[in-house]
Amino acid sequence: MQATWEPYERHGRLTERTDLPSTAFAFPTQRKEPLTDAKHVRNAVARFDQVLDVPDADRALAFANIEKAAQYYGVDLSETSWHQLGIRPQPHRKESARKGAETRMRTGEAKEAALKGAATRKRLGIAEEAAKKAAATRRHRGEERGRD
Repeated sequence: MQATWEPYERHGRLTERTDLPSTAFAFPTQRKEPLTDAKHVRNAVARFDQVLDVPDADRALAFANIEKAAQYYGVDLSETSWHQLGIRPQPHRKESARKGAETRMRTGEAKEAALKGAATRKRLGIAEEAAKKAAATRRHRGEERGRD
């Protein structure tokens, strides 16, 4: 598979993910897993199996892009094929997420994170939009629980 990744290093801070060209992503069609520095390359490797509903050809391309970016940024890869990174999410992912959420609630980290998120949304001027979306999600979840 021929890699499509090209280095993208704009000076200054990237303002939004949409500023990146498709060639800066491991999965260019889906615009997932940006490869803009060594940290992002390592993150793309770690999260490779979390990208869902992607055909094998796109996974092969993504791995070729990751390899090319890893070489460019000096990241050592022990994997030699995308098959070694996995193609399915972890089998107990939802259970692990639930346990993590319960721990954050018990330790008070969830409330702290919620307050920090609210402050950020207010600062960015998207608080009202986020509140509407959260209310819609709560309503939807309540409807789902009622069906069980």
